Amino acid sequence: MKLKLFILFATIVCADSVFAQQALKPFPQHVKYAPGTIKPDNLSQAQLDKTVSDFYSQWKKRFIKSAKKDESYVWFENVGKKQCVSEGQGYGMIITALMAGYDASAKITYDKLYNYYRSHPDSRSRYLMAWAQDATGKDIDKTSATDGDMDIAYSLLLADKQWGSKGTIDYLKAAKEMIAAVMAYEINHQTWSVLISDGIEPESRDYFDMRSSDFMPAHFKAFECATSDNRWAKVVDSNYKLFTTVQDNYSSDAGLLPDFIVHINKKPRPAPPNFLESPYDGYYNYNACRDPWRIATDYLLTGDKRSKAITAKINSWIRETTNNNTYNLSAGYTLAGNDIKRRYFEALSFIAPFGVSAMVDKNNQTWLNNVWTYLVAFKLKDYDYYDNSIKLLDMIIMSGNYWKV
Repeated sequence: MKLKLFILFATIVCADSVFAQQALKPFPQHVKYAPGTIKPDNLSQAQLDKTVSDFYSQWKKRFIKSAKKDESYVWFENVGKKQCVSEGQGYGMIITALMAGYDASAKITYDKLYNYYRSHPDSRSRYLMAWAQDATGKDIDKTSATDGDMDIAYSLLLADKQWGSKGTIDYLKAAKEMIAAVMAYEINHQTWSVLISDGIEPESRDYFDMRSSDFMPAHFKAFECATSDNRWAKVVDSNYKLFTTVQDNYSSDAGLLPDFIVHINKKPRPAPPNFLESPYDGYYNYNACRDPWRIATDYLLTGDKRSKAITAKINSWIRETTNNNTYNLSAGYTLAGNDIKRRYFEALSFIAPFGVSAMVDKNNQTWLNNVWTYLVAFKLKDYDYYDNSIKLLDMIIMSGNYWKV
């Protein structure tokens, strides 16, 4: 009798475990985006889905690495002795949550990525992630990187919708805790701009500066919906206004935004050379290249006309400057729309976001088709985690499989 009860109990536990891992929104989802938006139409939906799933399998095999028994991280590939950065962890957690269903082990992978994030808390809040870890897993920097935290928080909202929050991890509770920490430590409550890190103090010279790619309006709207904190609406409104001002004053023809914007509380302008990362901090460089994707996603999911207005300028310029030929794309531009010298090479992190931004208007159909074809032809082995992760995220969006939480 005891043996029968044990077998029955084990069966129930096993069945519950399997049920908990079943995807409620399995890939592919075939989302209907805002009216008037487009997807690549030179391939069938089944072909788009298969291209995404095949690339995901390659991406996961190369970039998801085990740390401890119950922890995984997105591999930075030891560039500069880094093993992992929170930005990559955020990309990986969003991707994994969206690819559940196709990937039967997605929940297991996601939970291990979550555990790694929680094992590396930021110095100011245990709900934020320390920016970088070295090859031994030791934290290199205990301050945060805002973009990584925001993507991790958003992934938790996806996880809640994908698997529910009644299992081992209460995803929704974790999301709300993290969103509150982001609002407390990574948002400027005077200008409602986004701080580069939680390590920026009010008296710092950088307190009124921001990384343009940290503006993720679709994320912020989801944060407001999940927490009922209407301060997120202030962040959305203030940054749309800021971006429009910067476009009008510094890139009226190309509509480009710089990697970093400074003096937001006075007269916003592009950052000077070597402000934080490189001589091109005031150019459309390796941070700002994500802007068309981050901003256009808001139009796809919510139909916000401000998103379309900003990306429309970029779409018009990039099609004109390349003569609608993707082979003319460069890896970086001045705000005037000129190529950065010696940047005449293919960078997926620049190419893919132009595809997402093209989706906002049917007049971009041929250009979108060309960007998709050009993008997917590049092999994963030839690029790092940054290019490949942005490529995959944007392929999920372009294929119509990026659903709203």
